[in-house]
Amino acid sequence: MSQLALAVAAVALFAGACSSSDEPSTQSGGSSSVTAPAPKGGGDAGTGTLTVFAAASLTESFTALGKEFEAQHPGVTVKFSFAGSSGLVQQLTNGAKADVFASADQANMDKAVQGGVIDGQPTVFATNKLAIAVAPGNPKGIKSFADLNKAGLTVVTCAPQVPCGSATKKVETATGVTLKPKSEEQDVKQVLNKVQSGDADAGLVYVTDATSAAGKVDKVDFPEASGAVNSYPIAVVKGGQSALAKQFDDFVLGTEGKNELTKVGFGPAQ
Repeated sequence: MSQLALAVAAVALFAGACSSSDEPSTQSGGSSSVTAPAPKGGGDAGTGTLTVFAAASLTESFTALGKEFEAQHPGVTVKFSFAGSSGLVQQLTNGAKADVFASADQANMDKAVQGGVIDGQPTVFATNKLAIAVAPGNPKGIKSFADLNKAGLTVVTCAPQVPCGSATKKVETATGVTLKPKSEEQDVKQVLNKVQSGDADAGLVYVTDATSAAGKVDKVDFPEASGAVNSYPIAVVKGGQSALAKQFDDFVLGTEGKNELTKVGFGPAQ
């Protein structure tokens, strides 16, 4: 009997040893604790490509801000589409995919809201006003808005539906001066390019565009521009990466955004 009891005890001891070595520990705490898997669904706030539709006049400032945003958000790539605000709204309402929309006026942002493509409330982040871009040295001697009607002068403006064109019409109404442009362009950079290339003697652009192109064009300010100031709103686009888009919006509205926008002549939000 004693031998049988010893044999049973030996078998039980052997089975216990196998059990302790083959099964993982369920004890928590210390270095033996098991790491839980990362939760799903938070990726849109951390990494990926952020697509920003922005008015052409924001090209220089937003390009710089995009690089700063990427540096502060490893794993994020900011992709821009710069064009006339009216054209960007049309693209969005036609189904184009974007995460952020920044307009050069409130009217086109209102169209985007009415078109059901904006998520939440747009926020104004800057203001801008017109200036006259001329060739370096101002060879035609343009000093005022009325001078744009001088005989033999080739002038280019933005089309009326584009924010810079709408602002031009406001100045025309206020001054009683009706311009006769050689062409009406679809965004402000096209106007600037016409002056830079010599295809136009003068073009109505924003202060910021003329400032960014210093050395390639000269800037002529005129007082009537203060009566046609454009507000620039920014908003998150529906169906995109909402969390990451909100981070970019906050970045533009924050200190970094204000500093970069001020460099090229944007005014504060009003």
